Amino acid sequence: MRKHSPPASLALPLMMTRLTFAAWETVWHRSMMMAQGTCSAAEYWRMGEEKAAAMQQSMTAALTGRGHAAVLSPFVTRARANAKRLRRKA
Repeated sequence: MRKHSPPASLALPLMMTRLTFAAWETVWHRSMMMAQGTCSAAEYWRMGEEKAAAMQQSMTAALTGRGHAAVLSPFVTRARANAKRLRRKA
């Protein structure tokens, strides 16, 4: 089965929407873990490390002129992966 790509004019807004919803879901799950006292030290460490890694990839894309989507992509990828992983934990 072939994936359909959105039209170029919608790619960036769609990416930003995906990032927004995945980030909200991830923040909600992690906030609930913190409130319940079930957030592990590894999860706290992951919160910082993933942002630093995404920022490094994003800056590399920006400095090499790869475009808005390439700059945003590391954040979208990580946020969606976190939302999916934390959804399974709940």
